[in-house]
Amino acid sequence: MRKPVNVAASLMLPLLLGGCINDSATYYADSSNEHTLTVRRQQEYFWSDDARVTLMASRMPACQRQIPLTELALDDVEVELYAESETRWSLRAGAEVWHVETDTCALSDATGPAVGAKIGVFHSDGERLVFEPATAPK
Repeated sequence: MRKPVNVAASLMLPLLLGGCINDSATYYADSSNEHTLTVRRQQEYFWSDDARVTLMASRMPACQRQIPLTELALDDVEVELYAESETRWSLRAGAEVWHVETDTCALSDATGPAVGAKIGVFHSDGERLVFEPATAPK
């Protein structure tokens, strides 16, 4: 015997899932738009105060990979980006650091300090995630 479907519960489900945040911001490493680093934040449930932070590294056609980084407070997502070379990058969120290569499309190391010139920061700007370029030293 089939159990009756609770119509009210099935109508509420989209409303419960609809409030979750799922956004991203992209840094374009060159003018071709084929070499990018994108940070994505995803809130699993609308009641969660944390977001899963993922890096999507792309250098077409050789590299395209999603790399899970960490979980951060939803409103405090701030990931600094440093260029070690044209294809090696450091990302830092608080005390956590990741070194990523877009030659091999791999997370090469998750220890040590952030290395290279600061390129900018991915951060929450009120309602959305944005990439803000670093200001040049005066």
